[in-house]
Amino acid sequence: MSNDAQPGQANAEANANGNAAPTLATFTLENILSEHHDKIETSSRAEGWDEETADKPVLEGYCVECEDQPADLVCETCADHFCEVCFAAQHRKGSRKSHTTRPISKTAPAKNGVNSNTDEQGEDGDKMKVDGDDEDAEGSDADEDWEPVQVVPAPSSGHKLQPDVGDSVGEWFVDRAKYIPLRLTIGERKYLRLLEATLTVSEYTDKIDIIGFGLSKTKRIVHQIRELCAIMSGLLLSADYKLGQELFTDRDFETNADFYQKVFELGRRHKIMNPDKMRTTYGKLIYILQDSQNPEVKDMLNFSCVRPIKTVYSVLEEHDAVDLLRDDLITVATKEIYSEGRTRREVQKDIRSKERAIEQLSSRFERKGLSQEQVRQCLYSIGDNHAFLRANRDPCDRMITYLKEFFHPTQAQDSNSSLAIRSGRGGARLSHDHSKQYAYVLQSLTLWREILHDMFRLWSLAEQDLLSENVPYRLRDTGQGLNRVQGAPKTSRMMHSILNKAQRSVGTWIGSSVIHMGDHNVPNALLFIDKYTQIYRILLPICNTISQIPTLAQKPGIRKYIDEEYGSPEKLTKEILGDFFRHGFDGSGADNFFDAGSCIDGRLTSAWNWCSSLEKKRYFHIFLLTGFVGFDGEW
Repeated sequence: MSNDAQPGQANAEANANGNAAPTLATFTLENILSEHHDKIETSSRAEGWDEETADKPVLEGYCVECEDQPADLVCETCADHFCEVCFAAQHRKGSRKSHTTRPISKTAPAKNGVNSNTDEQGEDGDKMKVDGDDEDAEGSDADEDWEPVQVVPAPSSGHKLQPDVGDSVGEWFVDRAKYIPLRLTIGERKYLRLLEATLTVSEYTDKIDIIGFGLSKTKRIVHQIRELCAIMSGLLLSADYKLGQELFTDRDFETNADFYQKVFELGRRHKIMNPDKMRTTYGKLIYILQDSQNPEVKDMLNFSCVRPIKTVYSVLEEHDAVDLLRDDLITVATKEIYSEGRTRREVQKDIRSKERAIEQLSSRFERKGLSQEQVRQCLYSIGDNHAFLRANRDPCDRMITYLKEFFHPTQAQDSNSSLAIRSGRGGARLSHDHSKQYAYVLQSLTLWREILHDMFRLWSLAEQDLLSENVPYRLRDTGQGLNRVQGAPKTSRMMHSILNKAQRSVGTWIGSSVIHMGDHNVPNALLFIDKYTQIYRILLPICNTISQIPTLAQKPGIRKYIDEEYGSPEKLTKEILGDFFRHGFDGSGADNFFDAGSCIDGRLTSAWNWCSSLEKKRYFHIFLLTGFVGFDGEW
């Protein structure tokens, strides 16, 4: 060992053998990365990562429920302050519906000098209550009540993929572009491949997310720093051998801080734009960055590994070119061109007009620091967002159309047209008559559509919660292995707003409105995002199968089989849809009622449970004939 390393080693050994707390001389990056790192320890007791944190009082002037929004009104019966969204959620049914309120004068409450949009209240995120936690105590059945939502008139339920060509775009693109990540360049994709390869071979979570007897906070931080430095060293060495050699010599990670921030940011940006990519590595990346935000780790490295996602809006704003998003020609330059039901001539005409619009805008908004290629990249990124919406959100609209086309909202024409379900029959956990189940399915699909429409914004908020310094996580056994349980105040707030919007859209609400976040069902915002990006994997194969049945029926042999087995192509379509609308929304799929049932996340659990039993359905052969290979495949 070199002479300059011996004092650090001696201090570490002395500290391990004695009772003195570690000093700056022992708890250093040099000693942590040395071979004697296991001797660095504190004299304090081992800290459990499953401990509860003390409840913090709600700051004056803020909602008692979500704790992160200014209160809008006072419930005179409860004697509590609420924001509008939380009051509507908590007073939907039972005796609470009759509670009286009075408005609060709008004065911005001080938050110890911090803006209310920060995430400081999330420290005890796991203790956050969600609407419906104690509704049963008010004497109402969450699954049996029809509830008129008494709020402002419902907005239009449909969303435009983008403003129509020729319409005034206003601020529509400005608002969307704030959450649309910028498409990666060719040069950035080289670093993306390097990052993916590094994460694939890394065993970071296997080494860090474990519960060891007597594992103290200090030792966990030591493990985190060693693994983090190993990953960063490998990244730099692979990208630039000379710089990598220098890093191994002087251990100066701060010098290459910009490189690390850039590589980690483009990995996050690529995942948001392409949810199907990095399915095994993105979670590992987020957990690495989550640990790097630990104050002790950040102080040791002297820099943060996290930088904001580069969005279309941030690039244009930096170069004073936001007016590009207000130019009416942008609707032509970013529209998605599809060929279904159109002639080749019409498609080619649209392609040429789109290319001309892109060239006009890129030439018009080119300026110093913002090349034409960068402007085109911004336009292509907006187009990518439209493609995402079409693939992920539009299947919800198609299923809503099928529901309204094949089933009556209040009366079933015959037994085959009835959507009624009864608890205990066919695995159902809920009991609904036809009209109630019709409304229940409609509101669930509407909610999913609203969530997917704002998915990029939700993803941005989820990452802010995950990578916040002020919202710590706890390692817990949730029944599905060890998970990082962490509150998500910003994501939860946005979900409550989306839920409120969906409730106003459908006019009535059936079942529970509990949103699981930061508990054993949905431990953190990462698993929440992963859960809702899978919706199109459920709906798209069903939509594709339904749309191809008329084509299949044109073949004499298959038509004969359909007529003999199902009666007609129309009856076959109705049987598939009816079975999905009944048993894909019947509250099944979990060990107990609270985990599935009619709560917001339980609706998706029931749909996945239906998917797992598809091969047992008598119409499964029809799915195979239309090219179905699975709910996790390509269609």
